[in-house]
Amino acid sequence: MEVSGLRLLFLIALAATTLPGCALFRRGDAQLPPATSEQTAAEPVTGEPSDKPIIDPQVERREIRRTRIDTEDFEVGAYVGVLSVEDFESNVVYGARLAYHLTEDFFLEATAGQSRAGRTSYENLSGSADLLTDSERDYTYYALSVGWNALPGEIFLGENRAYNTAFYLVAGIGNTTFAGDDRFTVNGGFGYRILPADWIAVHFDVRDHVYDIDLLGEKKIVNNLEAHLGLSIFF
Repeated sequence: MEVSGLRLLFLIALAATTLPGCALFRRGDAQLPPATSEQTAAEPVTGEPSDKPIIDPQVERREIRRTRIDTEDFEVGAYVGVLSVEDFESNVVYGARLAYHLTEDFFLEATAGQSRAGRTSYENLSGSADLLTDSERDYTYYALSVGWNALPGEIFLGENRAYNTAFYLVAGIGNTTFAGDDRFTVNGGFGYRILPADWIAVHFDVRDHVYDIDLLGEKKIVNNLEAHLGLSIFF
């Protein structure tokens, strides 16, 4: 009886120490950690996946039109301005231009112009002595030049309009007929071109025509400055 009683007490003590631990293990295994706020926000309320993108950019595209030189390489136009013939006053000059654009930077240009020389100060002071006849006062020239678009760019008129422009340098040779003689002439200068459209251009040019002359009894080099405004088209 004593042995059986001891066994009974031993079994009761073993059950008291083992069963609470098993119950605690089951309770801890059954409990799950609470869901975080990020997981709750990511899951849809309905339980179904959403087709709506996270970022839905609304980009409004606009059409940009740029003025450009026409694909044709030839340019023809006319101009009018003022020519100052050294010692013979300043008069109106008008002429024509033909250009061929070799590349975006270089072009060849042929110009021909006509003007008329005035009277010298000596003629005005003497009253009746004329150094030149009426036909000899006609001033005509032609020139073959090479041009370089040194500073291509744009000019902005208002907020929504921009036009292509170019500041260019030119130099060349040619001939001047004046005072009854043909004279070998060297010319050089600069110009500014604006393109209101891709087929038309507005020019402002300044040129210097240099040649030798001995009309007043002594040979010298004269500089005849010219400034003109022109209009040309591409074809």
